[in-house]
Amino acid sequence: MNDLVELARGRRVVALTGAGCSTESGIPDYRGPTARPRTPMQHREFVEKADMRRRYWARSLVGWPRLAEARPNEGHAALAQLEALGVLEGVITQNVDSLHHKAGSREVVELHGALARVRCLACGDQTSRDVLQERLLDANPAWSVHLTEIAPDGDAELGVIVDDTGFVVVDCERCDGVLMPDVVFFGGSVPRATLDAAWALFDRAELLLVAGSSLTVFSGYRFVRRAAERGVPVAIVNLGPTRGDPHAQLRIDDRCGIVLPQLARAFS
Repeated sequence: MNDLVELARGRRVVALTGAGCSTESGIPDYRGPTARPRTPMQHREFVEKADMRRRYWARSLVGWPRLAEARPNEGHAALAQLEALGVLEGVITQNVDSLHHKAGSREVVELHGALARVRCLACGDQTSRDVLQERLLDANPAWSVHLTEIAPDGDAELGVIVDDTGFVVVDCERCDGVLMPDVVFFGGSVPRATLDAAWALFDRAELLLVAGSSLTVFSGYRFVRRAAERGVPVAIVNLGPTRGDPHAQLRIDDRCGIVLPQLARAFS
């Protein structure tokens, strides 16, 4: 821990966070040491297949309330505190749960979007996921299934095999287009404007702090690779090995909720 404090001292720090930063808030991940096998929603399947959209929204109707109620944990709070102390420039997050914002972080780039928003694939109109929840409930008043666990991308793991063929998917109120959570599903691309904002924040980094990411997905790993190319030190806090370990000056195998509060206290 002392090594992380010394590495951060006198440097402008930018954090890159992943699912491991939110597991302590009850949101599961895809690749952590305790993660069980899951089949994530694929971008192309959602866009092209009505039955996959129906499957997603049927499960999201069940899973959204639990995800919306999730609260920031000590790791999120520590990053917000480090920003308030002037140690942290901001957060680039791969998470879609908005918990950094809820914790009080101000400079946040959501690489993969946010489940709290919904957008129309036809006209681009954006609405609140809470508003869509009410519309889905109105359209499916009898829909009731047993939830075993929320899923990382906003739907849910259900305790039984569910026939969702009768589930009604609502369309955009403005143009009747297809609605999609405002996130980057697997196989999708990060929007250019979002990526530009992430690179602009990264450019301020004199230390890249990776928190809770295995860096398996290139959208996050690219920042570690760029840091290595520029000679910017990389510190990784994560349970289990990561793709970025060969580039790290410091590697701490522990939970974000333990390490990050210690770092914040050291600068308080």
